[in-house]
Amino acid sequence: MTRILTSIASASMLVAGLLVVAPSGLALAQHTSVVQSGPDTAPRRTRLILKDGSYQIVLSYRVVGSIVHYASAERGGAEEEIPVSLVDLDATHRWEKQHTQPATPTDSESSQPPAIDPELLKEEADRAALTPEVAKDLRLPEEDSTLALDTFRGTPELVPLAQTDSDLNRNTGHNLLKAAVNPLSASHQIVQLKGETSSIQLHVKDPVLYLRIGDESVGNTAGAPLTVDTHGATSNIKSDPDGGSAKSRYVIVRADIRRGVRVIASFRIGMLGSGQRQEDVVETTSELLPGGHWLKITPKEPLDFGEFALMEVISDKAVNLGVWDFGVHPVSPENRDVIKPEPRRGVTLERHRPSEN
Repeated sequence: MTRILTSIASASMLVAGLLVVAPSGLALAQHTSVVQSGPDTAPRRTRLILKDGSYQIVLSYRVVGSIVHYASAERGGAEEEIPVSLVDLDATHRWEKQHTQPATPTDSESSQPPAIDPELLKEEADRAALTPEVAKDLRLPEEDSTLALDTFRGTPELVPLAQTDSDLNRNTGHNLLKAAVNPLSASHQIVQLKGETSSIQLHVKDPVLYLRIGDESVGNTAGAPLTVDTHGATSNIKSDPDGGSAKSRYVIVRADIRRGVRVIASFRIGMLGSGQRQEDVVETTSELLPGGHWLKITPKEPLDFGEFALMEVISDKAVNLGVWDFGVHPVSPENRDVIKPEPRRGVTLERHRPSEN
């Protein structure tokens, strides 16, 4: 009997001992780390860093006793194990903390682009004003020039216009040769252009013209004025502006074709804007584009087929003898040196998340 009681007591002590030891062993065996992946996304990866400095890319891992069990990302989630003595758990936890993905932004936050510095926006607006868009993907150039917006076979094009006069060099800039026009005199020749047709032939009856005017960014585009008296007109026109200004008026004058030349005749400046139509003269409207670099000139009525010249009216008694000549013939070949539409690749700012490297 005594031997049975002793056996029962020994068994009780053994059970009690096991109850005391068990919590410590369980605490070691249940050290587990599982990297969860969201729905409809690829499993997230982490690094199991070893004490020799290398690492295993894993989908999840757990420490059980002296063994680390992990699902290898490199081998399609295969279950593998490694002694815990070879794993640097502290370095592994630090890496996980540093590379934890931030909370996914809400739809409203992700749809908003990053803020751009106001100064950068202003600089971009200033640059855009130098080359405004006049048709889809078609922009005016940065250099000083005069151009006509034409359409050839359904495609908009910018055609450079040369300023022409027997006493001026041909260029697409802006020179000035003044001529005083006597408003009381009869119509008479003021400009004679070589050739019966212009080298520039537009294909539309309503071309829009763009004139780069003098400004600080490109310097003064007007040449030194030369005063020319015509048919008894006064020579005292020093108070007239030099030209190349948004304050000037512009008209399109039909050229009279003669043998080997085209003649531009005088007209009554005082009648401009009165509503009274003058033969061979088409009035225009002028609009200074944002930024103040370009003047948009639009004829008030369609142009018939023929030869024309854009003329600058400097004041109520003077015009610029340097004109921009062109013809309107829809069946003409395409002009040379035209500027065609060129789509621009949009620039966007993107958010980048930290990489895992």
